[in-house]
Amino acid sequence: MSQVPESLYARIGQEVAAREDRLWDVSLALHREPETAYEEHRAARLLTGELEREGFEVERGVADLPTAFVARSGPAGGPGEGPCVALLMEYDSLPLLGHACGHNLIASAGLGAALAVRAALGEFEGTLLAVGAPAEERGGGKVAEVAAGLFEGVDAALMFHPGVHDWAWAPLTASAQVRVGFHGRAAHPTGSPTEGIDALGALIQLFNTLGVLGKRLPPGSHVDGIVTDGGRATNIVPEYAEGLFGLRGGTTSALEELVEELRSCAQGVALATRTRVEVTDVGGRYEHVRDNEVLSGLFTGHLGRGGIRLSDPAPGVYLGSSDFGNVSTRVPGIHPWVAIMGSDGSRHTPEFAEAAVGPRARRVMSAAAEALACTAADVLLRPDVRERAWACLKAKAAAGQ
Repeated sequence: MSQVPESLYARIGQEVAAREDRLWDVSLALHREPETAYEEHRAARLLTGELEREGFEVERGVADLPTAFVARSGPAGGPGEGPCVALLMEYDSLPLLGHACGHNLIASAGLGAALAVRAALGEFEGTLLAVGAPAEERGGGKVAEVAAGLFEGVDAALMFHPGVHDWAWAPLTASAQVRVGFHGRAAHPTGSPTEGIDALGALIQLFNTLGVLGKRLPPGSHVDGIVTDGGRATNIVPEYAEGLFGLRGGTTSALEELVEELRSCAQGVALATRTRVEVTDVGGRYEHVRDNEVLSGLFTGHLGRGGIRLSDPAPGVYLGSSDFGNVSTRVPGIHPWVAIMGSDGSRHTPEFAEAAVGPRARRVMSAAAEALACTAADVLLRPDVRERAWACLKAKAAAGQ
């Protein structure tokens, strides 16, 4: 079994340390000027500029997304001979809350890892990619990147996420957004009540039906909905009503079953209320995150050298969803969580946005960059790591995990 010399890990640490001030400036710049899904033009320019400055070849606008990019160190034209590692960067923010999910740290740590690996390894057989992935919070940039074939030939996809827990892997569910629209017939509710077909009444009945359904869903599965169109006036029977529903499943197959249950419920309500219903997906579906224990074990060990200890997630806890799931079900990948505030805190809050530029966040950014870079070196230089990582992914896929 081949091993990476400790001297190379030490060199990677030195390369990250030499760039720490610059990486932190990048993180602060992203935080100062947050950009939401598909609008991350300044962020993409900043990150690609840093990568080009250190010799990466950058392709912008990949997957037909103006703010997506792939920076490459290795053979031109995509993964060629030898192994290939992709370091992923997210940089979109939340509406009104800015970087309350800490994507400024994901971007700067991914950037630091890519720069450190290239500098420490010098010439090597294989390919290193730094992938800019927009719109994780809303839209799913990685869904489009997967569909465009950006991860074909990749042996490992590596990223980390700041949070309120120190967990080696992410219990992240599959998710989908589904729009349900009921079509009825308008009428005066007093003058001609029998002529109306109440679309809003049908939508309300669907909410009630889903409330019953929710009591028997498996762990990790649930449905949340809002009314996006409930009519125009109280003295008109609503001829159209619409709801937007967020569905989650502990696995991708569980999500697919839940979407079909929602569709069946909507069709049953339409039949009972004499309305017509349309059920449509909104955006791409996020698959569940499939952790690769071979790679997450290596990352955990490297991060531990920096004094940050990761554990397994608490049983039965789910943290939400990510479009990284669509990557992790196709190539070996990791999405560990590293805390930048205490477990009594919460992401998607003003407090978390403030923590994302605090001293603990800077330490986490630097430590995560080094651990990601060392893990990337393991994949690039150790054939046994690549073989075991792929075997782990295939075993989980066969087991439906």
